[in-house]
Amino acid sequence: MHIMVTNDDGIHAPGILALAEALRELGTVTVVAPDRERSAAGHSLTLHSPLRVFELRDGFFAVDGTPTDCVNMGIHSLLPVRPDLVVSGINHGPNLGDDITYSGTVAAAMEANLMGIPAIAMSLATFERHGHFDAAAQVAVRVARQVLTNGLPADTFLNVNCPDCSLDEMQPPLVTRQGMRSFIGKIVDKTDPRGRKYYWIGSEEPDFNDEPGTDFYALNRRHVSITPLHLDLTNYESMKILSGWQL
Repeated sequence: MHIMVTNDDGIHAPGILALAEALRELGTVTVVAPDRERSAAGHSLTLHSPLRVFELRDGFFAVDGTPTDCVNMGIHSLLPVRPDLVVSGINHGPNLGDDITYSGTVAAAMEANLMGIPAIAMSLATFERHGHFDAAAQVAVRVARQVLTNGLPADTFLNVNCPDCSLDEMQPPLVTRQGMRSFIGKIVDKTDPRGRKYYWIGSEEPDFNDEPGTDFYALNRRHVSITPLHLDLTNYESMKILSGWQL
């Protein structure tokens, strides 16, 4: 098996290093990741400037682009063979509910899915550099083994969120649906020492709706959350309503 690993926290992040090391149990691992943090890059491609690639050591490639760029570069240029699986992560912080639309971690798995390659996005519910990444990496191995053995349904990739605790403390994994949060966000405006305004796009801690069956509900109770995602964003119920419009 040949597994490609990427992320959006950068190639030197502890999460990706733990993930790559653990996945070697299943086959050959090649890391193709951004040369620096690209969090919240979403599903963006670099189209108006060239990309540069730096081989840091054997099987570790740093790309000065987005996670989606990395998946494209790895599959179409850098890997010697087409990968059997792409695993993105382990992200510093959870990717839950509506927030997955911003996530570079999820977008990398989405891009692999577009290319017909099974893919998993892995996240750990901590922003600390010394979280339980080794435990999350072992979860990734278990999920990856199932995907490699059983495959995935058509047009499906997985978004996996792990609680920040040891394997012994984790509750059994749950298959969940994407949740929703009730907080939208805010703009923080400040003034610099020269009297000029500047702005941060930021938010307080997201307030997710704690509904049974959702990714947040599971993670909040120390379950590993496994959410099957797909790319079709069509609202089929709305199609019925719109078809009655007199246009």
